[in-house]
Amino acid sequence: MGVLIADPTLRKFTRPTWAEVSLNALRANFRAVQNFVGPNVKVCAVVKADAYGHGAERCALALESEGADWFGVTTTDEGVPLRDAGLRGRILLMTGFWHGEAEEVIRQNLTATVWEPWHVEALNSAADDLGARPQPVHLKVDTGMGRLGVTLDHLPEMCAAIQASPRIALEGLFTHFASSEVLDAPDVIEQMARFTEALRIVQAHGLSPVICHMDNTGGMLSRPQSHKDMVRPGLALFGYALPLVRGGAPIPESPNLKLEPVLSWKTRILAIKSIPAGKRLGYGGTFTTKSDSRIAILPVGYADGYSRELSNRGRVIVCEQYAPIVGAISMDLTLVDVTAIPQVQPGDEVLLIGSSGPASVTAVEVARHSRTIPYEVLCGISKRVPRNFLA
Repeated sequence: MGVLIADPTLRKFTRPTWAEVSLNALRANFRAVQNFVGPNVKVCAVVKADAYGHGAERCALALESEGADWFGVTTTDEGVPLRDAGLRGRILLMTGFWHGEAEEVIRQNLTATVWEPWHVEALNSAADDLGARPQPVHLKVDTGMGRLGVTLDHLPEMCAAIQASPRIALEGLFTHFASSEVLDAPDVIEQMARFTEALRIVQAHGLSPVICHMDNTGGMLSRPQSHKDMVRPGLALFGYALPLVRGGAPIPESPNLKLEPVLSWKTRILAIKSIPAGKRLGYGGTFTTKSDSRIAILPVGYADGYSRELSNRGRVIVCEQYAPIVGAISMDLTLVDVTAIPQVQPGDEVLLIGSSGPASVTAVEVARHSRTIPYEVLCGISKRVPRNFLA
């Protein structure tokens, strides 16, 4: 059990539904990742999307206290709050910046990703206007993902733009895998080959990036040969990793990386009703009681990010036992069957994600029942769910 860190921003009046974020677990996961890749590989802690729903400012500061010196965010509006919170480390804008943001990128000491000539021109001009030192940038190469990044045929044009910009310094070169968890994916082999070719082209144009990086959590776990100079774990820091796959099926063996889920999601029983057999429950009456039942009503619903896909298939933990979700999850309320747990009372704590005694519900399980991935489960916990940080 961690120690709750007082947070003056927490609301005084709220429904009893909250998430607990263990900063100790987060720091332990960072140490595990750094030990896994070794001391010669930098770890860029990805804290985009509000640290995957965990709270970016508090998580980033905890990671920095543990030794993290690189942080990955999506855009400028995710990087600036980290600076405002006092983060000193390097912040990589992994999807670049928008028109008109170049001066703020420089003022906030953010590291821009570039892949189009206008990125370079805008930063160079802004740095010139501000009298700033040469700005380090990371050049993203599209090696097969088909999203952001310069393709190999346009790479010489980007190299020329960088060479022509005296206030731009190419620090990094990177790409992103489309199938990082698939051990026998031919597209990953092709992407690695294209990245090698990209590095050759860049160096042939007289540029010398000192940080090459390719791996997210999946790539970091599946291919040590692709670690390069830096890895970009996100999900692993928060205690999860997608299963590695070979031949279209998950493999039983896993890399030697022990991770601990950082977030627990909790609520309390609002009320308990005795329901006779044959009674339909919830919107659409999608569940009918087969016998006399005790049904607990929880103050949590899809407006909190608790997926409607969990209706009639998910489960929660109460009194260290599982209770199934019955009926359709609504915007603010969820019904669970506690007939088999007679000691349950209104006000009792309920775990939506977390562990209690022998019972455990992970974000992976919730994702499976929700027909999605744990990334979406964690990122989808809404802002109306307070995050309580535990040291």
